[in-house]
Amino acid sequence: MTKLSVNINKIATIRNARGGDQPNVLKAAIDCERFGAQGITVHPRSDERHIRYQDTQDIKPAIGVEFNIEGNPVPSFIDLVLEVKPHQVTLVPDSPDAITSNAGWDTIKNECFLKEVIAEFKTHGIRTSIFIETNEKMILNAVKTGADRIELYTESYADNFHKNKETAINPFIAAAKLANEIGLGINAGHDLNLDNLNYFAKNIPGLLEVSIGHALISDALYLGLENTIQMYLRKLKAN
Repeated sequence: MTKLSVNINKIATIRNARGGDQPNVLKAAIDCERFGAQGITVHPRSDERHIRYQDTQDIKPAIGVEFNIEGNPVPSFIDLVLEVKPHQVTLVPDSPDAITSNAGWDTIKNECFLKEVIAEFKTHGIRTSIFIETNEKMILNAVKTGADRIELYTESYADNFHKNKETAINPFIAAAKLANEIGLGINAGHDLNLDNLNYFAKNIPGLLEVSIGHALISDALYLGLENTIQMYLRKLKAN
């Protein structure tokens, strides 16, 4: 079954709005695992406007499920990852002022840079994934960077799902088939939710993991965190 990794950035955003330590981010990570999440994802940015570097350092020894740190591999991020040594690092080319991740890597233009960064992580036993769109050339070139996996950027799928779900998912099916052929593992994330998750998961061959934050945490405000995580898991199981 495709694994569910819960991105807890939005919990940190609420905490930071008032200062202090409510809600407690470490407790949220532990609770997500207790409620059934098979992974925890954080995306620390250099301005620490939601997840802080200290949060990342605190979470790793406190959980038993997979820990995924995603972000732009600037020097401070690289140092953090090498210190924490998560199970997986997901490289995202977001600018410091981006509200959220909004583009995948150009793996041709950035091949040398990615190859160097990924080689460093892999010497420390950290699985690497790169955030990428469905462009065939970019996926083919991802192999040259040494990445273990790609994370498909699913915003376009989510935006078009209710207009025509078959049309929306076709590029992702083609991308997944190509990734499978060339030996890249497949993760996915961005705007996946209770409406569109099941259709995506059951149609993407070899989908290993989805990372979901904003929609899941928003749903939890109404439905409760434990119930919400279980609802997302049921969407992944019903394939």
